[in-house]
Amino acid sequence: MAQPHAVEVLLRPAVELYCVAVCFSAAVLCLIAPWSLALSPSMGLGSALGFLGFGAMRMRDALIILRYRRNIRRLPRYVMTSREVPVSQKRLFIGRGFLWDQRHTHRLMQTYRPEFRAYVEPTRLYRLARRLEERLEFASAPCSGLARLTAWDHPLNPAQPLPPVGGQARLHGIEPNEVDVTLPLGERVGHSLVLGTTRVGKTRLAELLITQDIRRRNAQGEFEVVIIFDPKGDADLLKRAYVEAKRAGREGEFYVFHLGWPDISARYNAVGRFGRISEVASRIAGQLSGEGNSAAFREFAWRFVNIIARALVELGQRPDYQLIQRHVVNIDALFMEYAAQFFARTDTKAWQVIVQIEARLNEKNTPRNMIGRDKRVVAIEQYLSQVRVYDPVLDGLRSAVRYDRTYFDKIVASLLPLLEKLTTGKIAQLLAPNYSDLEDSRPIFDWMQVIRKRAVVYVGLDALSDPEVAAAVGNSMFSDLVSVAGHIYKFGIDDGLPGAVADARVPINVHADEVNELMGDEFVPMVNKGGGAGLQVTAYTQTLSDIEAKIGNRAKAGQVIGNFNNLFMLRVRETATAELLTKQLPKVEVYTTSLMSGATDSSDILGRTDFTSNTHDRITTSSVPLIEPAHIVALPKGQAFALLEGGRLWKVRMPLPAPDPDEAMPKDLQQLADHMRQHYVDAGDWWESAGLPGLQNAPLPEDMLDDFRRMAAGELAQNDVST
Repeated sequence: MAQPHAVEVLLRPAVELYCVAVCFSAAVLCLIAPWSLALSPSMGLGSALGFLGFGAMRMRDALIILRYRRNIRRLPRYVMTSREVPVSQKRLFIGRGFLWDQRHTHRLMQTYRPEFRAYVEPTRLYRLARRLEERLEFASAPCSGLARLTAWDHPLNPAQPLPPVGGQARLHGIEPNEVDVTLPLGERVGHSLVLGTTRVGKTRLAELLITQDIRRRNAQGEFEVVIIFDPKGDADLLKRAYVEAKRAGREGEFYVFHLGWPDISARYNAVGRFGRISEVASRIAGQLSGEGNSAAFREFAWRFVNIIARALVELGQRPDYQLIQRHVVNIDALFMEYAAQFFARTDTKAWQVIVQIEARLNEKNTPRNMIGRDKRVVAIEQYLSQVRVYDPVLDGLRSAVRYDRTYFDKIVASLLPLLEKLTTGKIAQLLAPNYSDLEDSRPIFDWMQVIRKRAVVYVGLDALSDPEVAAAVGNSMFSDLVSVAGHIYKFGIDDGLPGAVADARVPINVHADEVNELMGDEFVPMVNKGGGAGLQVTAYTQTLSDIEAKIGNRAKAGQVIGNFNNLFMLRVRETATAELLTKQLPKVEVYTTSLMSGATDSSDILGRTDFTSNTHDRITTSSVPLIEPAHIVALPKGQAFALLEGGRLWKVRMPLPAPDPDEAMPKDLQQLADHMRQHYVDAGDWWESAGLPGLQNAPLPEDMLDDFRRMAAGELAQNDVST
């Protein structure tokens, strides 16, 4: 509707309808009785068309007013099945909305003025119906039927209840003309941050983005890599990932890694692949506390894990949690094994001298710091002290065994509890897989394999049962992924394969829910430098304080936040989190009107005028923020403010999901999803809950295991053929 006036007022009666009624009546009169207006029949027809045309114009203006008033109270229903989600090779679909500017700030401020209260607040009939439902909740028939009638969610119900999304519909209803909101795919390498409190639509947004990532193909017909980190376990998210992978024909490259269900989970060695050997120690020791006096113990732990990892690699063994724990507890065995290999290469006669030294050892001639060590270890140490031999790995092992055994146990005491948690029960089979066990049909994956196969990986960390293990595994996976990204950046994906292209890149979409619980020092380079290797991180969390509390440093938290170029702000409860968006926005000028009236008495008692009066409207401008933190706090569920493409503010609402008839899952995954729905509760501080005792080792039904073994055996055979 054209707005020739400075102040736009859409919250008002639709007075255009009066004009429409007059125009329609005049048109009917011109057609039926043109003679009453002194018109000929032909002139009456022309006049009727003119009246109808003008009435149509005014009707359009009236409909704009009526639709605006309706949207302020209730938005139209927006439902979409996953099959209907548009998938583009150039843009990422987010939802429907509009680009927020000064007009919308002006309209929003008008809704808070008292003279427009009748158009914004629920009607008297609506409030009466809701009070009636409260009073008749436990009433018997026929009164209960009346309550059900008023609660009927249908447009024919004049007291139709509002959808259970909370918030204020006016935040989105101020713009009736919505468009599809999309993000160019080129902007995704700048990473995206989604902030929102519990149960406001973060998972729905994640499902929407994951659906497109799984189904998207490039110009050559190749899929993209999708990696989903779900610490607490969301059954609908798992179902969505599998259904979309099956719909796209990718169920053969779909992996489920779940700490809570090791019997059907794929296996993964978090420290088995590395670019530099020192990464193994960093991934393990990085899980230990580094504050205060704990920093020194963490450095000791890092050094000894690094010594063990170097020795294992030299011996031709792949490091894993079980091997490292075994040698941390008993480093003597590793020292003797490595010494045997070293002397077999360099000095074949050394063992004769070592055996002689060992035979002469007793408690009196054993050094005090070596008491409690194996005699063979003491003999090797004494032999090495007599000859000039230099080997960095052997020297590292010597320095470890020269420590007093009691002192050694103390300085690695902080490391042992972590390794115990990662190697206890059936979880040990997941994190330390036996590559030579051909009877185990559960697939083993690593990130380079996943990227080369363009696979879809769902990682369920079962944080409700054991948050420390979940955080340790998640951090190790992140660290491993950063290492792989560095390798891809330097050499490409197909390095070492025939016909490899050095600059080959593929989008690697990483969706990390509750990212604050998985965040560590390795996350900073992941979002800072991972874009060059194709990493596109979408992180979901509740508040900025969660990130700061996990990292323990405000500056580092700011460093992490500064690497996210796209920001999606759903409803939050923390003002500081809302200000992350509002402080980046400019102020705008809005118009306000005020009615001014006055009267002036005449001082001339003989004059014919006793007083003069005047009334006028005054238009003023004031500078206000584009949006306030209070507006973000009042967002309905499923709605968000999105700061995209270098500071463009969009107001977005996501579509409600509608069920599809073909969304079916295998029996084992369906049982896993049902268990997650029943037992995984949604809570704001889920990492502080005690979890479910015995969940990790809970047995699965035998028929389910048989189905999974057959499925995995078929996939393993397919991988062997392709290899």
